Amino acid sequence: MYTKLLETIELLKIKKISNERKALLEPLVDFIAKKLQEQNMINLNFICTHNSRRSHLSQVWAQVASAYYKIPDVTCYSGGTEETAMFPTVVETLRSQGLKITQISSAENPVYAVKYDENRNPIIGFSKRYDSSFNPASGFAAILTCSQADGGCPFIAGAEKRISITFEDPKIADNTPEQTSIYTERSLDIGAEMFYVFSQINKH
Repeated sequence: MYTKLLETIELLKIKKISNERKALLEPLVDFIAKKLQEQNMINLNFICTHNSRRSHLSQVWAQVASAYYKIPDVTCYSGGTEETAMFPTVVETLRSQGLKITQISSAENPVYAVKYDENRNPIIGFSKRYDSSFNPASGFAAILTCSQADGGCPFIAGAEKRISITFEDPKIADNTPEQTSIYTERSLDIGAEMFYVFSQINKH
């Protein structure tokens, strides 16, 4: 993994996570541990309303955490209840935290290749509906990262398990002097929780 990314990971590993949040994360730990035990593919689909901010941060950090803790056969996806675009500040934030991101299409909804290691496949980041053909059709965990998506998706076809792990929307800081710091903080919050989840798998 890249040096700057490893420095960020050290911050994620020491970030305090409350017992209340750990309890919210436990169903995800259980899902991953069970799939690993059964030697099945582990597909995680992080879902938010617009698939523009929190769902992408969760997707990226969960994929990085799975590689860091050497949990095999994990593929992380993201989706929304509607398609918009990956918000540019999310890209800038992840770059500043050590990921190498290349924009591979310049349409209204750009596609990004997010690399965390020179020799690993990139994470593909772009906005899509949660039931897009790009995402798994069955046997996956649907992780709802915002309360609107949780309320707006009463049924997610093909999801083996539905888990609500909501985060505050960094969008509240858009076009303010706090924008960079709020996005950085939210990315670290989400990253710390995804690293906590994967650090627990082999303890099960």
